[in-house]
Amino acid sequence: MNKALQVLVDRGFVKDCTNLNGLSDLMDKGPVTFYCGTDPTGPSLHVGHIVPFFAMHHLQEHGHRPIALVGGGTGLIGDPSGKTEMRKILPPEQIDANAKNIAKQLAKVVNFDEVPPAGYGKGMIVNNADWLVGLNYIEFLRDVGKYFSVNRMLTFEGVKQRLERGLSFIEFNYQLLQSYDYYMLYKNYGNMLQIGGADQWGNIVAGIDLIQRMGGPECYGLTFNLIMRADGKKMGKSEQGAVFLDPTLYTPYNFYQYWRNIADADVIKFMKLFTFMSLDEIATYDDPARNINDAKAKLAYEITKIIHGEEEAEKAVAAAKAAFGNGGDRSAMPTVNVAFGEGKGVIDLFFEAGLGSTKSDIRRLVEGGGCFVNDNKITDVKAVITKDDAKDGEMILRAGKKRIMRVVVE
Repeated sequence: MNKALQVLVDRGFVKDCTNLNGLSDLMDKGPVTFYCGTDPTGPSLHVGHIVPFFAMHHLQEHGHRPIALVGGGTGLIGDPSGKTEMRKILPPEQIDANAKNIAKQLAKVVNFDEVPPAGYGKGMIVNNADWLVGLNYIEFLRDVGKYFSVNRMLTFEGVKQRLERGLSFIEFNYQLLQSYDYYMLYKNYGNMLQIGGADQWGNIVAGIDLIQRMGGPECYGLTFNLIMRADGKKMGKSEQGAVFLDPTLYTPYNFYQYWRNIADADVIKFMKLFTFMSLDEIATYDDPARNINDAKAKLAYEITKIIHGEEEAEKAVAAAKAAFGNGGDRSAMPTVNVAFGEGKGVIDLFFEAGLGSTKSDIRRLVEGGGCFVNDNKITDVKAVITKDDAKDGEMILRAGKKRIMRVVVE
C-alpha cells in the first residue's frame, strides 16, 4: 500500500475506499490533488468536524496537494446527511462571514502558505460559491441533472433516514451540487480524490460517477470513521456544549481541559487522530507501566498548541496547575469579575460565573455536593458568599471535578 495511505490506516482514520488498490497505485505515481469540504453553516468548526483535515495534514506531509473546500454555495442549502431536521437557512452575509472564520481555523491544521515547506504539497482554500451561486438552473438540470437517478439517490442511507422525517426538495438537490463540486475541482485543478466522514459516502460516490459520465477518468473516494468516545457519545460534545475551535465560543483553557479529562480508553486513539506526533512517539505513551495522566496531559497540550497556538497552550497548562493546587499562574485561569455588594447567593454567583446553563442545574449541583468555593464545599442552596470569602481579592469556584472559574471580587 502507498506509504501515505498506510499512515492513515495505521492512525485509525480509514473506513472505506472506492478502490483502495487503484488509489494506492495512483499515489505511487506522484502527487495526487485531493479535497475535503465543509459547509459554513456556523461561525466555527468543532472538534468533531476536523478529523478529515488532520488526515489531510498527513497526506500533505507526503507531498500530496490538498484543497479545502469551504461551501459558501452549498452552505446556503445545507447537507441533509446525518441530520434529522432541515438546517436553518442563513442569509448569504452570514454564510460569507462564517466561511472566512472557518478558513482561518483550517489553516491551523493544513498548510496553505504560498510556499509550503519542502516536501509538502501546496495547499489551497476554495469556495464553491464561485461556481455555484451564478449557475443557470435550466442549464444545470440539462447538463448535470440528467446524469442522476432518483431511484439510486433514494438508496443512500443519509437520504433514506431523512425520508422518514421529511426531506425538502432544496436538500434533495444537495447531492447534485456536491457532485458538481467534485467535477469542477477535477476540471479546474486535476483533483482526483475526495475525502470525508463516513456519512459522506453517498455524496462522494455520486461525484465520482458524475465525473465519469461527463467524460472524465476514474476518481476516488476515501472515508473516515465517525469518531465516538469510549462512553458512546459523539466526539466534540462537552458539559458546556460543542467543543468549538473559536476561542470566543470555547476558551483555550476549557479546550485544554476537555482533552485532559477524556476517558483513559480514548487517549492513544485520539493521539493518533488529533495530533501530529509520530506513531513511534505515541507508542512510548502506550505502556501500561506509564501513568495515563502523562498521556492525557501530552494529548491536551499538543492539540491545544495546534488549534490555539503554543502561547495559549502554555497558559492552559499554567492555569490547570493553579486550579488544582500545583502552582502555576492563577491569572491564566478563566476569569470573571463579579460585583458582590453585601453578598451574593451561591446559585446566583455560580450562574453569573458561567458554571451552569440554568439556575436549576446549579441548584442540583449544590444539593449533590458538587459546588466548591476555595475548596470549601457548599451544600446549602441558600448560602450567601461575601467578599470575606475571597483571598487576595479573588476566589476560585469549582463546579464538579472539571469546571473552574477564577472570580475577581469587585
